[in-house]
Amino acid sequence: MISSLQRQLHDRPSPVERPAPVDVVVAGAVFVCSFPGSLFTLPGGPALQWWPGALLTGVSCVALLWHRCHPRITVTVTVLCATAMAGMGHVLSILLLGPLMVALHSLALRTDRKTANSFTCGGIALLVSTALIVGPAGEPLVLKLVGPAAWLLLPTSLGTANRLRGAYLEAVRARAEHAEHTREEEARHRVTEERMRIARDLHDVVAHHLVLANLQACAVARQLPARPDEAARIVAELTGTTSSALRELKATVGLLRNSDDRDPPMEPTPGLARLPELAASFQHAGLTVAVTVEGEPRPLSAGVDLTAYRIAQEALTNVTKHAAARSAEVRLTYSAAGVVLAVTDDGPAKKPGSPSSPGSPDSLGSPSSPDSPDSLCPSGGYGLIGMRERAHSVGGSFRAEHRGQEGGGGFGVVAELPLQAERAPL
Repeated sequence: MISSLQRQLHDRPSPVERPAPVDVVVAGAVFVCSFPGSLFTLPGGPALQWWPGALLTGVSCVALLWHRCHPRITVTVTVLCATAMAGMGHVLSILLLGPLMVALHSLALRTDRKTANSFTCGGIALLVSTALIVGPAGEPLVLKLVGPAAWLLLPTSLGTANRLRGAYLEAVRARAEHAEHTREEEARHRVTEERMRIARDLHDVVAHHLVLANLQACAVARQLPARPDEAARIVAELTGTTSSALRELKATVGLLRNSDDRDPPMEPTPGLARLPELAASFQHAGLTVAVTVEGEPRPLSAGVDLTAYRIAQEALTNVTKHAAARSAEVRLTYSAAGVVLAVTDDGPAKKPGSPSSPGSPDSLGSPSSPDSPDSLCPSGGYGLIGMRERAHSVGGSFRAEHRGQEGGGGFGVVAELPLQAERAPL
């Protein structure tokens, strides 16, 4: 607060502030132009001495030296000088009113419209009344009424117009700065959304392939003493699983490369066309996945296609980690409005410490406690949250529910997605 007050005091014009060189030049030029007006009288009028008018004109021009810092005082001084000359019998011509016109323009430029109009109307009333009362009797009425009013209203109007134009340009500049700031905020927002999308892709890739690799490694440990041939086959499948994980990981992380990197991604973005391949990958973990398609398949946007694939991948991965199920079903139902993706399993939740599942909680967010009915339970973990946010990011909806005994037991998730994404997918 103290620094703000010091800055305001520093910016406030000082009463003894020295006039700028340009103001000295303007005052001198106005005096040169106004001095002849102080000598002008009507033909046949009384003879006037030259020095009173010259003195008053000089005082008016000297007052112009401070028209920037004290515009009201400058106008007051010039009005009084012009009124005194009008009372002495001088004609109120444009030359005589020159200092007052400059002062009124400066006042209108630096103050509000009400102040400028008040000083202008007050000056006109004072000059006109003085000219009518004590002015030369033979002076035409138009010079006493119309002339002063017209010459004094003109600089006030010009000063107000210039002030409004300056305020408009300042507003345009402020809007441009605000627009630039908004663009920067939007760019940062888009970067954040892109990071979230990449983080979710990394989560899906790592979760899916590492769970399968873990299950295959456990199977190798069990089969190796009694069935070495079967263990060797599982090891070969484990190699394929880790290779696939590396390929998808490189393709996802490749999005973070610089824009000048011309190397193409390792493999295309996955979509529903790779559902059979995804279902087959879970056979090594002892889970049979059936893919069913209803309705006529319709083309999906890239965002919706990727979102549907990732939801199916996350759901099946969580079934493998936490549901004691031997089979699961992925059902795609196409319609004119979009596609409905349903993933269901037929088994209860695994108990901690089971041979196919480590006893520790899932680090990726899916619940593994005995109280959780299965891996897709809405009461815990980040698996459902991630799938729900993916569906909402493209304008779809998501729900998860227990199937119960009538539905065959187990758990299921349903994602209703449009054909075209309403927003960029996360």
